[in-house]
Amino acid sequence: MTTWYLAELLGWILLALALGAATVFAVLAYWKPRRLHLWLAAGALALALVAAASLPSPAPLGIGVLTSAAAIAVAVFGGGPAAAVALDLAMGGSVRQGLHGGILVDAKHGEDAAGARPAQREVLRGGRTIGVLERLATAGAIVAGFPEALAIVVAVKGVGRFTELEAPEARERFIIGTLASLIWAAAAGLVAHLVLR
Repeated sequence: MTTWYLAELLGWILLALALGAATVFAVLAYWKPRRLHLWLAAGALALALVAAASLPSPAPLGIGVLTSAAAIAVAVFGGGPAAAVALDLAMGGSVRQGLHGGILVDAKHGEDAAGARPAQREVLRGGRTIGVLERLATAGAIVAGFPEALAIVVAVKGVGRFTELEAPEARERFIIGTLASLIWAAAAGLVAHLVLR
């Protein structure tokens, strides 16, 4: 066995272990939200990126398909918790959650003559489902080698949410959540793209 062959074999083993761990911890972070699960998924994803970047040759078809499936799973499941942690760090729990997954914002600004709080309405509803679709499209576009599709994903999401972004809380939450979700999905998709190159 040559040193080069042994190094390549170790790279594939590291990639398989890191991507497997990232998948497990991303799914755990999605279904049982704990920051530890997310941080472990992020660390494993970083290791998978390093391992994928260091591989000297592209993967055989079967390994490429498995890697792509695992990377897309990491993107879809891990991006939601990543966005939630980013929002929690940025907002500090100052935004009130709605009943349907959105946030509550004042329907009008200020108080009325009696000093009562104004009525509230829920905006950014359905964010969890939209986020899953956004990450699926993002990772899929990167795996397929078509990063230009990210512009379409962002444009569709922005146009769909445009009318809800009048409140500052909604704008901040939209930008932070979208960027955290996209960065996570792009990193996961890049693992598969590097393996398939």
